[in-house]
Amino acid sequence: MAEHVIKMPDVGEGVAEAELVEWHVAVGDLVREDAILAAVMTDKATVEIPSPVDGKVSWLGAEIGDTVAVGSALVKIEIAGDAPAPTPMDDGQGEAPIAEGMAPEGETLPAPPAEKIEKPREPAQAEKPAAPAKKPAPAPAATGAPRPEGERPLASPAVRLRAREAGVDLRQVAGSGPAGRISHDDLDAFIARGSAPAAAGLRPNTSVDEIKVVGLRRRIAEKMQIAKARIPHITYVEEVDVGALEDLRGKLNAEKRPEQAKLTLLPFLARAIVRAVAEQPQINAIYDDEAGIVHRHGGVHIGIAAQTPSGLVVPVLRHAEARDLWDCAAEIGRLAEAARSGTATREELSGSTITITSLGALGGVATTPVINHPEVAIVGVNKMMVRPMWDGTQFVPRKMMNLSSSFDHRVVDGWDAAVFVQRLKTLIETPALLFVGE
Repeated sequence: MAEHVIKMPDVGEGVAEAELVEWHVAVGDLVREDAILAAVMTDKATVEIPSPVDGKVSWLGAEIGDTVAVGSALVKIEIAGDAPAPTPMDDGQGEAPIAEGMAPEGETLPAPPAEKIEKPREPAQAEKPAAPAKKPAPAPAATGAPRPEGERPLASPAVRLRAREAGVDLRQVAGSGPAGRISHDDLDAFIARGSAPAAAGLRPNTSVDEIKVVGLRRRIAEKMQIAKARIPHITYVEEVDVGALEDLRGKLNAEKRPEQAKLTLLPFLARAIVRAVAEQPQINAIYDDEAGIVHRHGGVHIGIAAQTPSGLVVPVLRHAEARDLWDCAAEIGRLAEAARSGTATREELSGSTITITSLGALGGVATTPVINHPEVAIVGVNKMMVRPMWDGTQFVPRKMMNLSSSFDHRVVDGWDAAVFVQRLKTLIETPALLFVGE
């Protein structure tokens, strides 16, 4: 047996190191060429690292959350043969592809072998059908393999994620790997059998999953901690009648040209913020609390908080003051798609001077948004709902929405916060004012 060393590849753009955010394998796992071994995260993207060879994982060089330098040993794989295979970093032929779809210019990725490596078997088993996990399970095992109470099943993070999505309790799955480790094949076989838990009725669940905070989740946590530790928040909640704006939005969408983006509430709110901060420029600002300087910006760069599969990111609608309603809608849509797909650039995710946050239909009645440090204000959008409102003679149904806005009390006084939100309320309730002077 020979040993193949896989080093941390150069992920490009001058990056010297990356954070390890996920292992897809463990020591003892058999892997085939092009199988994903790990995922690393840089400031710009998450990159998957494939295996260039077939073999058995014998060593892992880092733990999740560690920062790994380019060129350092990451994984060792035992391969068949006597001479060690060259590593991607040292073979003199350039670097190996670091992720699916990322082959060097002029080359294509090799197709994965049709056959996968099988675990060594005893001589008596040599003529049995391959892939034991795929053959029908004996009747006693069809009901699962319960583990002793409190014992945590062994499985990779990717297998645990698939099990959660499929609603499978991994304690009921028999593992075929070392020490009973559960593989993707074991999970597939369990799901294919349609197995149910062996025990009938309810029983306590004493399992505890330890999830290390890494990658984007850790960066979000650090930023939220800084914002709450440094900024004394004041939150102001006001209800707004959005009936007239919703009527206008519906008419504009019905008459829009095919190439125009569909209007949501956000472009209207962005226009309202532009108008409101023109009267209160201290709201559209960045506070450098270490230098004791408030930077009031003429340009209105609105961060749009967006939930993605990886976590919360804030792409930036730049120079909203120079965009009309349709341009705002198109740019917000483009930024949202870039955030969801993970293709947003560093420039698109930085430089905001005020932020909008919205949970859509899940927005609740009121929220307490956390300011996007080092900004001094954030405008929170709550869900719309029809409420009975008194018009002076009777209660009438009106489409209402709350705005929950937070401010840095070191820079923005409560009175100024109230004036700002009331101006937003007026502009939204009388949407024709959004276009006066254009």
